[in-house]
Amino acid sequence: MAEKKAERKMTFTKHLDELRKRLVVSLVVVLLTTLFSYFYALQILDVLARPAGDIKLHYLSPLEPMVARLKVAIFSGVGLAFPVLFYEFLAFVSPALRRKEKKYLYPGLFFALILFASGVTLGFLYIVPLGFNWLFGQAGERLVPTVTVSQYISFIGWFLLAFGLAFETPLVIFLLIKLGVVKRETLRKQWRYVYVIILFAAAVATPDWSPVSMMAVALPMLILYEVGLLLSRFF
Repeated sequence: MAEKKAERKMTFTKHLDELRKRLVVSLVVVLLTTLFSYFYALQILDVLARPAGDIKLHYLSPLEPMVARLKVAIFSGVGLAFPVLFYEFLAFVSPALRRKEKKYLYPGLFFALILFASGVTLGFLYIVPLGFNWLFGQAGERLVPTVTVSQYISFIGWFLLAFGLAFETPLVIFLLIKLGVVKRETLRKQWRYVYVIILFAAAVATPDWSPVSMMAVALPMLILYEVGLLLSRFF
């Protein structure tokens, strides 16, 4: 009995050590990609400002330009580090899986990268401009926008990150079903609860809480949720 407890304790300690290593690697990679992005922050900002059209970005304090560059670097750094972050997550959970379950993980990494990039690209090219047009349209002709660079970066950064993660929905559903975490029939029967959870998640992830932005995030998640269920049925 004592040997089993000691073995369990060693196993738990080993898992904690493995988790620490994975977190350290992830943190170092994020720091490196953030540092790299900081030197190109102004060029990245020029690209991020395109969806706003002719709107000029302002700053209100001497520190704000530096803070704005740091925000750009952090968002860009996390985006660049996403492949490594996802890989480290898969590498951490893979020892707990059986051989037939592991075969889904690393192909999942490939599709996760494609889905994340697709979500960010679609959000940047189509959804963000639509959201800005609607939001600025609420001002009519009497109000003139004064958008600070820090507010703008926070808005577009969180929105693109949320949209990229939203596109992971079908992959998450597919893996949960194939790994036996949840049954497809259960998700199909409880679709109302799932829809409510998706709508709530979209509301939390949307930086401005406007109905257009929330639906722009929620609608693809709902569609991709159904796609995930469909894929799990045939594959």
